[in-house]
Amino acid sequence: MNFKKIFTGPLFWILTAVLLLLVVVPLLFTSSGAGQRVDTNVGMELIEDGQVTEARIDDGDSRVDLTLAEEFELDGENLGDAVHFHFSQARAETVVEAIAEADLEGYTDEPEQSNWLLSMLGFMIPFLLIALLFIWLITRMSGGGSRVMQFGKSKAKQFDKDMPAVTFADVAGAEEAVEELHEIKEFLSEPEKFQRLGAKIPKGVLLYGPPGTGKTLLAKAVAGEAGGSFYSISGSDFVEMFVGVGASRVRDLFKQAKENAPAIIFVDEIDAVGRQRGAGVGGGNDEREQTLNQLLVEMDGFDANTNIIVIAATNRPDVLDPALLRPGRFDRQIPVEAPDFAGRKAILEVHAKGKPMVPDLDIEQIARKTPGFTGADLANVLNEAALLTARSNADLIDDRAIDEAIDRVMAGPQKRTRLMKDHERRVTAYHEGGHALVAAALNYSAPVTKITILPRGRALGYTMVIPEDDKYSTTRNELLDQIAYAMGGRVAEEIVFHDPSTGAANDIQKATDTARKMVTEYGMSAKVGSVKLGSGDSNPFLGKEMATGKEYSEELAAVVDSEVRSIIDEAHDEAYWALTENRDILDTLAEELLRVETLNAKEVAEIFKDVKKRPKREIWESSPDRPILIDESSQRAETVNGRSGQD
Repeated sequence: MNFKKIFTGPLFWILTAVLLLLVVVPLLFTSSGAGQRVDTNVGMELIEDGQVTEARIDDGDSRVDLTLAEEFELDGENLGDAVHFHFSQARAETVVEAIAEADLEGYTDEPEQSNWLLSMLGFMIPFLLIALLFIWLITRMSGGGSRVMQFGKSKAKQFDKDMPAVTFADVAGAEEAVEELHEIKEFLSEPEKFQRLGAKIPKGVLLYGPPGTGKTLLAKAVAGEAGGSFYSISGSDFVEMFVGVGASRVRDLFKQAKENAPAIIFVDEIDAVGRQRGAGVGGGNDEREQTLNQLLVEMDGFDANTNIIVIAATNRPDVLDPALLRPGRFDRQIPVEAPDFAGRKAILEVHAKGKPMVPDLDIEQIARKTPGFTGADLANVLNEAALLTARSNADLIDDRAIDEAIDRVMAGPQKRTRLMKDHERRVTAYHEGGHALVAAALNYSAPVTKITILPRGRALGYTMVIPEDDKYSTTRNELLDQIAYAMGGRVAEEIVFHDPSTGAANDIQKATDTARKMVTEYGMSAKVGSVKLGSGDSNPFLGKEMATGKEYSEELAAVVDSEVRSIIDEAHDEAYWALTENRDILDTLAEELLRVETLNAKEVAEIFKDVKKRPKREIWESSPDRPILIDESSQRAETVNGRSGQD
């Protein structure tokens, strides 16, 4: 049992305060009586029998204190020479008359003078206990006993030289960002080098990109390289429930940085405090906006030679206030994107250090299998592979562990305990086979690298299609092939079983989303044209969304729906053609999946070696009235809509 945790927890102090209220306060308010208490009748008999030498009446407490001539025994118990008894108001006159008739020398009926100090303490203690309990609770909320009532103090953590240092050598796959930040380090260490040419030190650097791409790691590397004052704080640490706390913390943070200049301030997840002003419901004068206003003032209020640089990280640059992004505040905005092939290879090499691997494990091949993976994903792949290797009591990480780790990161853990009926397994085999065969029969889709019907995550099976090279843009034909590939599973169920299942729900959703983006965002519909429909404002502000009206007519919305439906139907027809023309290959693939459950790239390629390819699509025209230029490399012109493609 952790006694230290019990005695420092809130329950212990609350119980202590309650006990003080119940025990100490009544004792302070209650004056002690003289000797033992006896019944009223016994006390009256003592007075009438002449055994009392002194008596005192306390009218406020309806009590009589008696001093006896000798020790008194009652029922065999020695009560001493002092006793007291209480009386009711109905017998008050009788008690006074009895004492008066006894003609006692020490009799007095004057009220006892109470101790004013005890009375004051008795009055103040309950309020003091409540105040102390309130202060203790506030102290816990503000970060510990050493920070009582210091709401306005910054919560930033100053970089300690004894902390494990992360340097630029530990960062891979973000060479451009490292180069920019390396220059920031030079600004702080050698400011004269730039000032002699009239250059001003940038006041802010914004790192933005998807989650897991290494923005915080880059900031840690700057801290390890700078060697000077480095303050790290989260955007949410500025804002509290008390008005004005965030702005006060911003002032305190920059005050500390100025006192220890040159310094770097790193604000992680700055979108928590830097969101656009005036966009929420009810206007904008709230605590978060006051904090943002103070941050804007501090960033633009530096002297030219203050040598303080603010580095911030966010994965939502679109929601940040424009005043925060202007030159003079965040002068540099550095994208930190998912790494390309070379970057993935370098990241894998960094994370592979210290992990025992089989000699023939190919890091380059792992990098090719993981397009779109971020640095965090790749680190997770190698960590999962190490865990799987340890679980199997092996000593070296091999390809099997790496493949399973990639599948875990992409689709979740395998559900080995899920038992599927034979019919469901057959439906899943044809469904995944339909995806793979359509991808193989089309001309602009990526090659199939893996097919499995083992349940994993929320999927009953999946087909892995990975491009051979990194791609940074997608053509219209490639998008159409993606939609046809997504429809391949549903079409296979229709052809083979004539009774499609709900397993294609996610495929239909993806296909519909892609088709709608082609029409409304990418300008890939001849009827709609190259028009961006919708504001594209993804700011999650309810007030802003409520103030925005519809941006296109109902007639155009009907055209959009018709075009989306047309694209989906054409993709359905292409998938149907690919599967019916290669039905024997589909059956072979499904039977092989039912037998071995998982096929790798080589096994899939062997089955697909005789696949009939879909003829290439005709040239797409955004408008039939525009001329088509001849592709000189092909030395021919396409014919579309019965018209020559020549100028």
